[in-house]
Amino acid sequence: MSSTSQKHKEFVAEPMGEKLVNALAGIGEVLGKRLEEKGFDKAYVVLGQFLVPKKDEELFRDWLKDTCGANVKQQGDCYGCLREWCDSFL
Repeated sequence: MSSTSQKHKEFVAEPMGEKLVNALAGIGEVLGKRLEEKGFDKAYVVLGQFLVPKKDEELFRDWLKDTCGANVKQQGDCYGCLREWCDSFL
């Protein structure tokens, strides 16, 4: 298993609250802007897109790629971040 980034560790360490979308692992300034432009401005809005297909990794990755152009690594980082957050808080 790959190691997690500091950003990932910080995100999964506490409740999501009103964190911005770019607080998610794998989502930097560019992808965050693209997501915001499509109405996904907060991390919890992206969480909704993660939960709708029942946490299905392939469907979430496809959605992220289609919505903001995330590459394979970014997709995996974001998926892993949300999966771990859900395991801790849901």
